[in-house]
Amino acid sequence: MAAKPKTNTYESPLEKSFAKVVTPLEHFLHNETASGILLMLATVAALIMANSGLHHYYHDFFHAHINIGIAGREIDMTLHHWINDGFMTFFFFVVGLEIKRELLVGELSDMKAAILPIIAAAGGMIFPAAIYAVLNGEGPGAAGWGVPMATDIAFAVGVMMLLGNQVPKTLITFLLALAIVDDLGAVLVIAIFYTENLNLLALAWAGGFFALLILFNIVGMRKSSIRLLVTIALWVAMLNSGIHATIAGVLAAFTVPCMPKVNARDFSDKMRYLMDKFDRLYNGRSVLLNNDKQRAVAMTMENVVRRVKSPLQSLEQTLHVPVAFLILPVFALANAGVVIDPSTLGSVVTDPVALGIMGGLIIGKIVGISGLSLLAVKLGIGQLPAGCKPSHIIGVGMMGGIGFTMSIFIAELGFRGSPETLNIAKTGVLFASIIAGVAGFLWLKYMTPSPEAQEESTAHH
Repeated sequence: MAAKPKTNTYESPLEKSFAKVVTPLEHFLHNETASGILLMLATVAALIMANSGLHHYYHDFFHAHINIGIAGREIDMTLHHWINDGFMTFFFFVVGLEIKRELLVGELSDMKAAILPIIAAAGGMIFPAAIYAVLNGEGPGAAGWGVPMATDIAFAVGVMMLLGNQVPKTLITFLLALAIVDDLGAVLVIAIFYTENLNLLALAWAGGFFALLILFNIVGMRKSSIRLLVTIALWVAMLNSGIHATIAGVLAAFTVPCMPKVNARDFSDKMRYLMDKFDRLYNGRSVLLNNDKQRAVAMTMENVVRRVKSPLQSLEQTLHVPVAFLILPVFALANAGVVIDPSTLGSVVTDPVALGIMGGLIIGKIVGISGLSLLAVKLGIGQLPAGCKPSHIIGVGMMGGIGFTMSIFIAELGFRGSPETLNIAKTGVLFASIIAGVAGFLWLKYMTPSPEAQEESTAHH
């Protein structure tokens, strides 16, 4: 076995100690569990502020008007609307990137593997909406039928990650694929059914900017600053079109190039050539500051490394952390401030809107996701993920009832002009998400065999 080569790496006295602090933090930031915990803390903070002496400060802060633009071309919205219509566009942009990646190279790229999560997601949208519609009919809460259709990917995956090795990794992959399809369904529902009066001129401008982004791909124009300006113009056009502005994020994401500038074979050859050149230029000094030619080669290598990664991959990795750890918690802080009056709590949970949402998320998701998935397996249309049992799929059905982010978002659209109904809807979402999360966690922990137990059982047989 070859000895590990010695390196003349300079490290300050405190650098190793600092690395021990940073490394776990980096792992924490890239963990979906951490995102779910932060969302939970933001929700609790919002609830405390909305139900305490801070209520007026909370309300006034998020309803303060912010004006951006130049004379005659300003966009004047409250901070609450800037968060929901502007900030959340980044969330939908990342959702669009995830959908595109899954369709191209992920679980959804192979129809045989994708069919079960697609069926599960469809069931998880249709049944909750149907339950809500039955309870609300044509009444004042009819517009909320889309609220219980959504599953919160950060919370659901975060809760499942808390189980560690208790569940097969393939089950987490199944939940992710299901949630991606669910997100796509939610985007379509928002674009088609939660649209105000259409401004055809603004919509035409939006179509033109979207076409321009596609044209950039055809001609090979990848300059990020130009694409960003066109994307901002697309967002402004969508904001004025009547279709919710955040859909601009999904549209822009679909136009992000997925092919790198340098393919893997050329990358390998180029890096090998540059490494040889780098070694030949060594002048006896270990610091690049003393070797201009070697430093130039190192910069070229850095550029080649950037070019071998596709823009889609780079953007998804870059935006994941700020979206998960800044944008979604800020959204929760601005929108989860439900006023809970203990004296009227009983009437809230018996309200058709709250009942429809809770029934849809708790019962509809289990029936739709688990029922249709297991029926598809029985009919031979799909197959269970490797290492998974029917009981695992039931657990995923329960987890699907964690609506939160997207459910609250759709509630904001459906009940924008009715604050009392909106408060009831958000209460239903919060209650249902807590019940679904706890029930799903306990079910998967105590009612499903762990991978180790399955291996032992197989060994005995």
